Amino acid sequence: MNNPGNRQSEAADKKTLQANAVNRYEITRADLPLHCPMDNMSRWNSHPRVFLPIEDSGEARCPYCSALYILKPKIGETS
Repeated sequence: MNNPGNRQSEAADKKTLQANAVNRYEITRADLPLHCPMDNMSRWNSHPRVFLPIEDSGEARCPYCSALYILKPKIGETS
């Protein structure tokens, strides 16, 4: 049930993604260092934060939730 006086909490909830709800995420270098769950994800119902090495291969998989992270190339850079 929504509490009408709790609008700030509702706004914060709309800005975060549900953690572990998607299996594939495309990220940019601005998201580095990469960790799962990411800062824009709800963490109260997720696994512990784990840092993932992605710079060398361009992709990484979370050992907890199996989410695949793909590092998008810079403009002008080929993958």
